Parts: sequence; structure tokens; C-alpha cells
Amino acid sequence: MTQTQKPVSRRGFVKIIGGLLGALGLGAFVGPAVAFFWPKKLEEVPSEPVAVGPADSLKMGDSQTISYGRYPAIVMNTPNGIRAYRAVCTHFACLVKYNGADDIVECPCHAGFFHSDDGTVISGPPPKELTAIPWFIKDNTLYIGGEA
Repeated sequence: MTQTQKPVSRRGFVKIIGGLLGALGLGAFVGPAVAFFWPKKLEEVPSEPVAVGPADSLKMGDSQTISYGRYPAIVMNTPNGIRAYRAVCTHFACLVKYNGADDIVECPCHAGFFHSDDGTVISGPPPKELTAIPWFIKDNTLYIGGEA
């Protein structure tokens, strides 16, 4: 007994293509939605020290903003030595900048100002001081975080 296959009609072919395109469209929507509800784990603070660069590369009055976990960090060479803080203002999470001429940390969004020595608020709307990050030098490389 032999079986013969019936050819697919035009209507059947269009239904198959429509179903495939519908499944593809649904997958394009569902994939990002699932990824939104189950994001990758973001470390608030890295568990290992983060290298900033050569210890002597940061000149007096200079600063460097680097990636440090979920939020960036600012490392600066102040007249009282190296300081490192989270580079996020405590008011509305704007990125802060170091003003080496005035030796203060400034938030450009709402005129918030911080002491460079301890991160405390000088003036403006920030409700609390900047979060300090420990630092250390090993093999002439400046590191922040970790076992400082």
C-alpha cells in the first residue's frame, strides 16, 4: 500500500507562513519581556579590587572616573592625598566631578557641593555625604575596593 501526499494548497501555504511569522513576532516580544523580569545579576560593589592605573599617573588636582560595579567611582588626588568615592550624587544620582582648583566635588545637576577630604556636604540639596571607597597601592598600581 502506497501513500501519496497531497500538494499544499496556496491557502495552506499562506497559513503556514503566517503561523511562522506570528510565532517569530511573539518570540521577539516575549524574549525581551522575560529578560526584563529576570535581569543579569548586577554587583552593587565589586568583590575584587578594581585597578585604576599606575600610582603616579594621577597628578595633584586630577581625577579619574572609572567603572566600579553598578555605579561609577571617582578617584582624585587632593592636596591631602588620594580619595575615592562613588561618583553618584546622593540627591538625584547625577555623576559628580572633582574641581581641583577649588578642591571640592561638584554635582552639576542641582549645585550640590561636597568636601573632597571626607565627602560631606558643603551646600546644596544632597541629603548625605558621598560613599567613600577604600584604596591601596600594590606593585605601583592604584586599586580601589576589595581588601584595602
